[in-house]
Amino acid sequence: MPLSSSPVRSRHVATCLFLSAVTFPNASAFSADGVFDEMRFGVTTSIADGDKQEDGVFPSFTVYFDPFDADGATDLGERLLRPRIHAGGAVATSSSGVNQAYAGLSWTFDMTKRFFVEFGAGGTVHDGDLDNADGSGPQLGCRFLFREYAAAGYRLDEHWNVAATVEHASHANLCDGPNNGLTHAGLALGYKF
Repeated sequence: MPLSSSPVRSRHVATCLFLSAVTFPNASAFSADGVFDEMRFGVTTSIADGDKQEDGVFPSFTVYFDPFDADGATDLGERLLRPRIHAGGAVATSSSGVNQAYAGLSWTFDMTKRFFVEFGAGGTVHDGDLDNADGSGPQLGCRFLFREYAAAGYRLDEHWNVAATVEHASHANLCDGPNNGLTHAGLALGYKF
């Protein structure tokens, strides 16, 4: 069930902002040890239709790890066999929005030195309504959903990039409940170590 109390929602947003502020300044320490490959801060909005629509925006924070040396891949075959691992979360700013924590695998393909496309797949856990008896917002059926995303990005320099994103989460009819899903689009600013 979504968080309907404004003070509770405010605490969740404040907690996420605090953790982002604490983590980002110390990120160089983590990158020196090879823990993080990239961090992205983004914001999305729901692009679903009708009752599936969520109000507000969804600030997000995602970290990427490169344990398989995706950056060292020299051809398409190696690139496919060496995904990065991502983990993150998105916070709803309205009472009809759904908070998420997600993780999965990501594949990045360079189109030019500056332009890239990226695809990812994994799972998400959320706090949204499963069957939503009041009819407002998406009916999600399961607490755990599959999550996919695609991004098209531009590298501003060797560290900073900006990307347009679209993401979808649903249970692929593997649960008995409704399956409206969550569909968002937005922008993200990344910092690659």
